[in-house]
Amino acid sequence: MNKHAIYHITETPYAYGKDLNTLMLRIRTAKDDIKKCNLHYKDRYDWENPFDVKEMKITAQADLFDYFEADVSITRNRYRYYFELIDKNNNIIYFDERGFRDKLKTGEESTAFQFAYLAKGDIYEEATWLQESVVYQIFPDRFNNGDKVIDPENTSLWGTSVKTGSMFGGDLQGIIDKLDYLEELGVNLVYLTPIFKSSSNHKYNTADYYAIDPQFGTLDTAKELIKKCHEKGMKIIFDAVFNHSGSDFFAFKDLLEKQEASKYKDWYLIDSYPVSTEKVSYYTFGDDVSTMPKLNTHNKEVREYLLKVGEYWVKEMGIDGWRLDVCDEVDHDFWRAFNKVVKGANKDAVIVGEIMHEANSFLKGDQMDSIMNYPFKSALVDFFAKRSIPVEQFDNILSFNRTLYMNSVTRQLWNIIGSHDTKRFLTECHDNVDRMKLAIAFQFCYLGVPYIYYGDEIGLNGGEDPQCRKCMIWEKQKQNTELLNLYKTMISVRKNNKALIYGDYKKLYCKDNILVFERSYEGDSLIIAINNNDEEYKVKISVENIAVNISTLEETQLNNGLNLEPMEFKIFRI
Repeated sequence: MNKHAIYHITETPYAYGKDLNTLMLRIRTAKDDIKKCNLHYKDRYDWENPFDVKEMKITAQADLFDYFEADVSITRNRYRYYFELIDKNNNIIYFDERGFRDKLKTGEESTAFQFAYLAKGDIYEEATWLQESVVYQIFPDRFNNGDKVIDPENTSLWGTSVKTGSMFGGDLQGIIDKLDYLEELGVNLVYLTPIFKSSSNHKYNTADYYAIDPQFGTLDTAKELIKKCHEKGMKIIFDAVFNHSGSDFFAFKDLLEKQEASKYKDWYLIDSYPVSTEKVSYYTFGDDVSTMPKLNTHNKEVREYLLKVGEYWVKEMGIDGWRLDVCDEVDHDFWRAFNKVVKGANKDAVIVGEIMHEANSFLKGDQMDSIMNYPFKSALVDFFAKRSIPVEQFDNILSFNRTLYMNSVTRQLWNIIGSHDTKRFLTECHDNVDRMKLAIAFQFCYLGVPYIYYGDEIGLNGGEDPQCRKCMIWEKQKQNTELLNLYKTMISVRKNNKALIYGDYKKLYCKDNILVFERSYEGDSLIIAINNNDEEYKVKISVENIAVNISTLEETQLNNGLNLEPMEFKIFRI
């Protein structure tokens, strides 16, 4: 038995409350090492009765590890537990907070792991509406021009070449005008990159957190957009930057003018005086980006100001949550306070972080509800777009990532395949539409929230910023209708099959760049088969039930063999 691989701690994501009466426990072991894992548990104050025993189930397998899970319940929510591990040679060890031993002696129960009390205040209330969403990201300046009167000076002709500082006149009225399009597509959550007053086209250097940028419209236009979205059953999320402000934000302008005499000097992190944007002597976003001075969120006045911003747009304007730029460079204490303020304004509002890597410290239930799942994106790029990794490695990456967070949070991750900060997925595919189609099918059938970056659905391509921020193409004859119809189909399939939203994930076949997996929920199961090869392939899987192809309604017996055409995916109900 490989004891080096065995791991458990009494906190998220290895021990946490699913609800007030259910404790979820997880343990990691070496891959293919443990034949059976029994969880022994009881009330921490019960010294008379034997432990209850529950066999744990494997829920994820990565290249090195297996992960076992079990849900348990105890009256009064006070837990004491230990693990009994049996390997494939029938060797048995016991694992508690003291470590490993071959047998447990009477009276050694006190060294069991303790989850002292499952308290209501510690239960994370998952956002089921978020789990059921399909996100559509809009970069407002490039989506649709609905009001040419407010176009900024030197507005470029729509659809022409994109440069770093280009302005194309997209605005909030343009989004309102295309809500019918979004409704027909099937999306139900609209996310806008920043729309607050700012000197740039991307608006990530905020000048005023309470004002809509004039090139996008007015406060009334924003209210109308929010209202129209809600009338169509869509949620809407705004983007905010609390890591840094713009250099033309009132506090930094005062600092530039008055230097050390400014009452806002402690709002920022100054290296030396005099402060100027020509010779950067202050902490900024990125590498000395002079127009984005970093805010000192440990400062009480800064905290109060930003928390009021967060509350205002949720409470007074009715947005359904926030996407937070560079949030992993802001302290956890601030985000805990932000969470309380936002949830206090609307308990159903969600908070999504821009974190491009593992983010467990932000996703324990007291800060963010979700992040933009860039590890998911990079795995899909490598497997589907570039074909630089085999299916086994693709599966390992995703299996490991399924163990990083609470299961409810995993279902809420924004599974992106592109954004305004990355190459378009179609460009990653070298414009091979068939490869993108397989990625889309997987994206909509996997755990998490599918995410569409505007224009992906009609075949928009583009390289690194700013080429990934091209103008949306509205002329139907220039759109890829095959992709558009696939998106509509996959959105419909997901909405009509709860197993794709709430279901468990089970790998059935994973080799030769063929992936077959099952999603199951409350007795309903779907099997998804993907052939990421340029040759046809016949796969045989052990499924006894009759399977029905959800597209053709044709019945088949999968254990007799399933034929997959080159670059084909199929979805079956069993």
